[in-house]
Order: sequence, then structure tokens, then C-alpha cells
Amino acid sequence: MSSQDAGRIVPWTAMEHGTADDYELLMPWHYAHTRSRLVDNLLNILQYLRGPTLGYQIDRYDHSLQCATRALRGGESTDMVVAALLHDIGDSFAPENHSAAAAAVLQPYVDERTHWIVAHHGLFQGYYYFHHLGGDRGARERCKESPHYDACLDFCENYDQNCFDPNYPNLAAEDFRPLLDEVFSRPSGVPATAPLA
Repeated sequence: MSSQDAGRIVPWTAMEHGTADDYELLMPWHYAHTRSRLVDNLLNILQYLRGPTLGYQIDRYDHSLQCATRALRGGESTDMVVAALLHDIGDSFAPENHSAAAAAVLQPYVDERTHWIVAHHGLFQGYYYFHHLGGDRGARERCKESPHYDACLDFCENYDQNCFDPNYPNLAAEDFRPLLDEVFSRPSGVPATAPLA
């Protein structure tokens, strides 16, 4: 965006009246603005998981830090560590489909395996408790044919179901910023509006 474009505002109030010149101005401006704040916004959303423990020994915020800390110490990829940190962010704004919400946030920036694991972790996590509530703990078997099935089993066993320990030495959220910056600075693999050159 040139300095002369900095103060420009389009003359219309309905997108159908926009011109190619208008959108050539708007899209890069919007993209640069939103991408420059993305990691800060995600860390802020993560903060919404602070609060009551809801009967667990730690809150969802510390659970998220513990998941990511264990994944990092377990030698997982950058994508998986970031996924472990953010896998439950949907709890704060989409509790009925938190897995899908977190997966949608990650999808443009992480590999297919990581996206699939986050999208399905809620179902796979049910293995540990669905049967206590009258549900089917084997529901994850519906996904048995996926090439990511075993990886999701591993994620839930090692970096989710066991991450409610108040004595585990979690890293701080800011310790993960370099990894978040790496992942969310990648070009999007899923165009949100239109491809930008």
C-alpha cells in the first residue's frame, strides 16, 4: 500500500459497488492488518480459558500450557506443539464444537495431519470418559480408516487426557510465541477471500 493510499476510503457502502482498484487497495491492507495481530489475538483467546477449574485440578488455560509443554518436551513438530497449545481454544467461544473451531483456526497454517488430529481430538478423547456418561467409548473407531488415526490416538493419550496435573512444570504461554510466530507467518494454505499475489 502506498502512502497516498493510507488515508483512502472507498466511496461505497455495499461491496457490490466496489471496483477492481478498490479491492486491490482493500485486500492487502486488510490482510496485513489481520496477520500482524494474529498471534496476539490467539494468545488473548487462550487467556479466556483461565478461571474456574470446573472440578478439575487445573483450569483449561493450564491444561493447554501443559499439553503444549509435554508435546514440546516429547520432541513433537512445531505444528503439533502449536496445535497442542491451541487445541481447546474453541472451549471459550464454541463449546459444542470446540474441536472443529480450533481446527478451523489452524487449518490454513499447519499440515493436514495436525489439522485432522485437532478436528477429531474431541471424539478420540471420549475414549476416556464417554462410557461413564452412557456413551460409546469406541466412537473413535468410525475413523479407523484414516491415515491419521494412530497419530490422534497418540495425541490424546500423551498430550491431552494426561494434562491435568497441578504439579507438572508448565512453560508459560510466551515461551511458545516463537513457535506461534513461525506457524502463523506462513502463507495461508486456505484462501480466505481471494489469492493475493
